[in-house]
Amino acid sequence: MSIEIGVVEDADLVRGRLDALAAVYRAAFGAPGYDEGEEEVRRFLEEQLPRHIERDGFRLAQATADGVVVGFAYGYTGQRGQWWTDRVATLAPAEVVEEWLGGHFELVELAVDPVVQRGGVGARLHDELLAGLPHERALLSTYRDDRAAPRLYRRLGWQLLVPDLDEDNALYGLHLAARSAR
Repeated sequence: MSIEIGVVEDADLVRGRLDALAAVYRAAFGAPGYDEGEEEVRRFLEEQLPRHIERDGFRLAQATADGVVVGFAYGYTGQRGQWWTDRVATLAPAEVVEEWLGGHFELVELAVDPVVQRGGVGARLHDELLAGLPHERALLSTYRDDRAAPRLYRRLGWQLLVPDLDEDNALYGLHLAARSAR
């Protein structure tokens, strides 16, 4: 199966793919170990993604196989006044807040249908999403425990900034300028 990866920055095109993106979200995060249900899928589809599409710097990388979306990753420019950035500002040490928050690229979601996982699709989505960004740094939060997601991010060069951001999540950062210089 040939998988194509591409970036979509046009909000209307992303809105036209909401159901396909929700199907991937459901398959990836409904899987055992993640166990998200229909309420989380509804929140992603009706609240989270539509709100994030409107943010400055929004971009989405998608993976398709035979025209069907099988994975995606997206993010936008994180700023003070946004829920996640403000939450991190209250939870992270002052030196992390000062160095990393504001004007960063916020990697919000990376989801791959379990049917095509373990074939490098997640890494390809990640790299395509971050390629050519004007930001100096990127941030994300992911599970604190040993799962595929934190292992992937560490393998791709993310550094653990705050291992216990909250009861479930750790905070990771990536210097994008250093990454693009490689």
